[in-house]
Amino acid sequence: MYKAFFKRFFDIILSFIAIICLSWLFIIISLAIVIDDPGPVLFKQKRVGKSKKLFNILKFRSMKMSTPRDTPTHMLKNPEQYITRVGKFLRRTSLA
Repeated sequence: MYKAFFKRFFDIILSFIAIICLSWLFIIISLAIVIDDPGPVLFKQKRVGKSKKLFNILKFRSMKMSTPRDTPTHMLKNPEQYITRVGKFLRRTSLA
């Protein structure tokens, strides 16, 4: 019990510190997304987790607002036309 409690405690503390340290980067990315293509900065995506339970993950938006909804990038005819300039950078650096 103590091992699980302390692990959870340190995970929460370290993630809080990481959020504080990286907040400047999140703000810069958010501003770049809004300048490049106005609209929401984040989008929700459904993922499969433990025991095949679905959950939502928030990600930075890398595609234009005019992109067809719920269509994977590889299923689009010309996906490059829908990816924003900031989105190309985010995908290349795995920040999206």
